[in-house]
Amino acid sequence: MENAPGNQLAFFGCPLDCDEKYDAIQDRLHGLWTTGKNDDPLDEVLNLLRPEIQKEHWKEFGSISVPSWLRPKPRPEDYPQVTTESFISYIDSDGCRGKADEVAEFVTNTVLPARPCLIGIDHSLTGGVVKALAKQHKAENLSLIILDSHTDAIPMSALSKAIAYDMDTNPDSVHDPEDPFLYNRPDSYNASTFLHHLIVEEIINPKNVYLLGISDYPDKKAFKIKDPRIKAYLKAYTDLKRRGVSLLTKKDCLMSPQKVKSLMKSIKTPLAYVSVDMDIGALDAVEGVRFRNWKGLKEKKIYKLIDAVSSIFKTKVQLAGMDITEFDARRAGEIFPSGQDQTYRIAANIIKRLGFGLKN
Repeated sequence: MENAPGNQLAFFGCPLDCDEKYDAIQDRLHGLWTTGKNDDPLDEVLNLLRPEIQKEHWKEFGSISVPSWLRPKPRPEDYPQVTTESFISYIDSDGCRGKADEVAEFVTNTVLPARPCLIGIDHSLTGGVVKALAKQHKAENLSLIILDSHTDAIPMSALSKAIAYDMDTNPDSVHDPEDPFLYNRPDSYNASTFLHHLIVEEIINPKNVYLLGISDYPDKKAFKIKDPRIKAYLKAYTDLKRRGVSLLTKKDCLMSPQKVKSLMKSIKTPLAYVSVDMDIGALDAVEGVRFRNWKGLKEKKIYKLIDAVSSIFKTKVQLAGMDITEFDARRAGEIFPSGQDQTYRIAANIIKRLGFGLKN
């Protein structure tokens, strides 16, 4: 491994956690924490990596500041701000975009020319790193590879229509028609829409975007529904394909691993950035992630997918940087009936494979 500054992996964090769900808010206010446990995933992951990676191959820059009420473990004096209304207001007023812009500035002014490695929580922060790298290297030279159970490119306006349809037609809908926060939401930049914004704002070329492992792609039955609300929702997915985004579902990755290898071989840009949402293993390999509405991959399957991606960095493509996001710092590392959660350990192993070419 080369030791030039531009080849070092530069770790930094940003523990932004603006999850507005009721359960997440209750966990912040009443959750029990393991003594001495940190609410910044950067510290937990680096504690595992420091004794395993030679120091000359990496550097660390600490974490970008986040107000207490927007962290996984707010201070008691900030509990009055820990409400659904506060988080909705933050998201709808493009607070996530503001923090992603801080990330972009930090990468530009502090991290480069080293390769950034963000260990964060909210996936919207990925957009900040990509924005900085696209400006540094030019967008046409950069591919974006995302491993995620969710597409993260569906505007709120399209999603709200699908939710309305579900409430009207599904007696077992998980949505409450009386919930005022399901209505009149703006198309803000956030964890579930950041990729949409990166594409429509032309920060990244959609033909250079590769989504792997998604579980939320609508099934064939959905495309037969005539309701205009569902048609609007489905159009968000078909528009991604029309623009040139490559999508492989979780089923594709499991049933046809050769598709992943072939897709990676098709990358033409000299640089690629890899973003790993840890919910790629939700409810199977890991418990310590924020969104657990889709069952993800087993640990060995995650590593196989990571190895298929990392294989391109042995040839003509260079790793421009990477991130690991969507930790639930309140659950990660805790003990469950199935045993101790391995979210941080698996994240560290992913970094070793992608960033340093090392196996466990």
